[in-house]
Amino acid sequence: MGKDTHLRDEALGNHPPVVPRDEWKAAWDQLLVKEKAHTRAGDALAAERRRMPWLAVEKDYEFIGLDGKLSLLDLFGGRRQLIVYRAFFEPGVFGWPEHACRGCSQIADQVGHPAHLNARDTSFAFVSRAPQADIARVKARMGWEHIPWYTLTDDFDADFDVDEWHGTNAFIRDGDRVFRTYFVNWRGDETMGPTWAYLDITALGRQEAWEDSPEGYPQTPPYKWINWHDNYVAGATPDPKWVEISEAGQAAWEKPDQA
Repeated sequence: MGKDTHLRDEALGNHPPVVPRDEWKAAWDQLLVKEKAHTRAGDALAAERRRMPWLAVEKDYEFIGLDGKLSLLDLFGGRRQLIVYRAFFEPGVFGWPEHACRGCSQIADQVGHPAHLNARDTSFAFVSRAPQADIARVKARMGWEHIPWYTLTDDFDADFDVDEWHGTNAFIRDGDRVFRTYFVNWRGDETMGPTWAYLDITALGRQEAWEDSPEGYPQTPPYKWINWHDNYVAGATPDPKWVEISEAGQAAWEKPDQA
């Protein structure tokens, strides 16, 4: 058997120099300029996503949930947006039936609580071809009970570029009409999981006032909408204490050396 490189206690060769604290801080400050530029470039890219053309979904798709058959529109749960991740958990996939695909499972481990997305009028779902009984079993085993997970029954995966490999699709609805607004796969999917990453690929974005979005898009002051995942109440006024705290955080965030 080969050596486990994670367990070897060997000195690293050719590592960067070890320096005093002030030199380390100077190097960090220098790199921070590029880090902030990278963040701002990401903001600009997200603004372009919000101006992507929409693709009308013309076909009817059927999924199965714990309570029976559902349409794609049903997966919105009455909200304006929907994010769908295609996870590979089905016969023929490595790990079946005890586990889903290892890569898909790692992404599932990263997924934040959907309540935060729901608070931004956005629903979230995993879809796979496994029956609901198997999905319920693996969710319980792996601690994924917070992830809504439905069974594919038709060509949804082929039509949305996730029949061979995993990927995340973003949708929006206008009444009963559904539109595809964005798609990410491969390494782009590696960053998915946190609430902010998911919101950044949606047509409406984070829906905060600082964002560059088309006129008329919903926007609220930054951070004030955030709550504990078990405390969100639709239409509730933000807690005054949290408003005070979030305003202090926003003021710090807007300083030139922090933004």
